[in-house]
Amino acid sequence: MTRRKPVEWTKLDNAAKIFPPNSNERDTKVFRFVCELKDEVDKDILQEAVDKTLPLFPFYRTVLRRGFFWYYFESTDLMPEVSEETKLPCSMLYRRSRRNLLFEITYYKKRINLEVFHALTDGTGALGFLKTLLYYYITIKYRDDFKGQLPLLDYDASLSQKMDDSFQKHYSVKRIPKKIKITKAYRIQGRRSIDNRIKIIEGLMPVNEVLNLSRKHNTTLTVYLVALFIKSIYKEMPARSKKNPIVLSVPVNLRSYFPSVTARNFFATINISYNFSTSGDELGDIIASVKESFERELTKENLEKHMNRLLSLEHNAFMRAVPLVIKDRVLRLATRLSDKGITATLSNVGKITIGSEFDPYVTMFNCFVSAKRPQIAICSYQNNLVVSFTSPFVGTDIQKNFFRHLANENIPIIISSNAKEI
Repeated sequence: MTRRKPVEWTKLDNAAKIFPPNSNERDTKVFRFVCELKDEVDKDILQEAVDKTLPLFPFYRTVLRRGFFWYYFESTDLMPEVSEETKLPCSMLYRRSRRNLLFEITYYKKRINLEVFHALTDGTGALGFLKTLLYYYITIKYRDDFKGQLPLLDYDASLSQKMDDSFQKHYSVKRIPKKIKITKAYRIQGRRSIDNRIKIIEGLMPVNEVLNLSRKHNTTLTVYLVALFIKSIYKEMPARSKKNPIVLSVPVNLRSYFPSVTARNFFATINISYNFSTSGDELGDIIASVKESFERELTKENLEKHMNRLLSLEHNAFMRAVPLVIKDRVLRLATRLSDKGITATLSNVGKITIGSEFDPYVTMFNCFVSAKRPQIAICSYQNNLVVSFTSPFVGTDIQKNFFRHLANENIPIIISSNAKEI
């Protein structure tokens, strides 16, 4: 008689708690990583690679359950099945009425897609999973190329390190800052598609040429692209709205500031604000302001304050005793209030590396997220930089402004999209 494996439960990390009550058809809280290979994807080998990857990430074999006071992850015997892509990108993964895994792996021609519900992990955590999956896929499919000498796995953190709740580990009760006043930001308006389809526009360009362009302005690639996004939004602002600042929300990988290799969520967000009613409208003016904001916000002390502010609510004795149904309403209200202070989002995953042994088999990486407002996700691999816009709106004027400026700076760009017109 086979003994049934005992069920295990895991608490949601602090960042994860915001996603279940705010997930819906308009904003699924799902993000996607894409890896484009040089050869067509072999479904059977991809499934074998998934089966080898999962034991190294047991946390992925969980379903999200509702308790009386909190959500929690419950271990499951469910196994992911690889399939050819058929659904819309970033479709819903979490539904209260279903008991299913919180990630999916699909493929289309040369592309492998990993989609994840954000409560499970963040971009860095998901990328560790994808890189492990690629390791097994490539070493299985091209085993003869390696002649029995397999390269080392790039992401070799222990199971306990991957499961680490780094928010709790680095929480300091001594530094809880005062509440921050939310300033009403300019909100982008537009006509939505009938089926809540997100509009995706990808721009592929040489990373070295964009880096050189940012260096001409004495700044980083991220600061330059944030400033350009603000400028692109400004060009479409109605005159009556220019009294409100444009505020970009920028996620920050906390692993760069606090020791952690967790495969779960460990990020914070900073807000970068620019007010055209009190500041210049030249790109150089915007870059200078954004650069100063990044230098001010991106310090370990400020990020620690932000993290402690959020965790203090979780540790509040009264809030812990409040039933989940009330917590959900509070979190939805808090999210709506927070959204009033945000215009758009820009997330830079950064440079992706997988080891030189695997470079001959991979063309590029891409990433994007579900969107209730226009968002940009950025990543690079070798000399390929991909800037991906996702938007709930049919219009594409902001995207045109952004890519047109880069093209006018002699940056060669290849545009692809799921939109009929760009």
